[in-house]
Amino acid sequence: MKLAPMKPILELAEERNVAYGAFVTVSYEMARAAIEAGSELDVPVIFITGTDCVELLGGYDSAVETVKRAAFDSKVPVALHADHFKSYDDIVKAINAGYSSVMFDGSGLPFEENIKATKRVVDFAHCFGVTVEGELGRLVGEEGDLKVLGPEAAQTDPDEAAEFVERTGIDCLAVAIGTQHGHYTAAPHLNIDRLAKIEQLVNVPLVLHGGSGTPINQVQDAIRHGIRKINVATDVLVSVADSFETMKRREGFKYNTTMFINSKECAKEFIKTKMRQFRLETV
Repeated sequence: MKLAPMKPILELAEERNVAYGAFVTVSYEMARAAIEAGSELDVPVIFITGTDCVELLGGYDSAVETVKRAAFDSKVPVALHADHFKSYDDIVKAINAGYSSVMFDGSGLPFEENIKATKRVVDFAHCFGVTVEGELGRLVGEEGDLKVLGPEAAQTDPDEAAEFVERTGIDCLAVAIGTQHGHYTAAPHLNIDRLAKIEQLVNVPLVLHGGSGTPINQVQDAIRHGIRKINVATDVLVSVADSFETMKRREGFKYNTTMFINSKECAKEFIKTKMRQFRLETV
């Protein structure tokens, strides 16, 4: 099967005024969980893998093959997205292996350097029909070895966002409006006013990173103001880890393959809940 570019999936989200989740995967079981969830709810599936996930999956070719095997009976489009890649060479490897979408994260670069580096990725990726996501602004928290402190100073500037999109030709833009990577140490407060200004000035779908742990009422408010993709990584991993802990507390527990069947089902139910919420349903 051929993996779907992410761009038409996000255009569909724009048509429907909803968002689609982008869920982390590091194994066949986790991929199957999302595929089954999407197929049952008729929701396109987007997978995100950082370079750490690629290593766990055995490399770029293996990551693509794992997702394709998991999607053999999928009833919905499936995209595989290289998330927060900071190296042009790594993005080339992902595209050559068959990734259908890539994100170049130049948010740590000066504005002009971010434009130049992102445009280089766009020029290459678009030759292969691959979707490109760019990022402007910095999320508070940790992403790899990068730590960002101070929410307001790190957030996306609306005027810069408009210029960035126009000059790079990206297909979607990740914005920083108050979410963070990983677990929150304090309750987040999304800057919806800033998001609304960005939506007015930018003509591509907007992406929210740091979807784990963000109050769903704030997430749904962000969807109403142009967010069309929401990345969920930590909470997916938590659903899997918690499933093992729950099973171990059951009477008569034994270590066997049932643990992995149960973890897949737990991840699937969690993902289905998120898919419904991102369609602005009450769950």
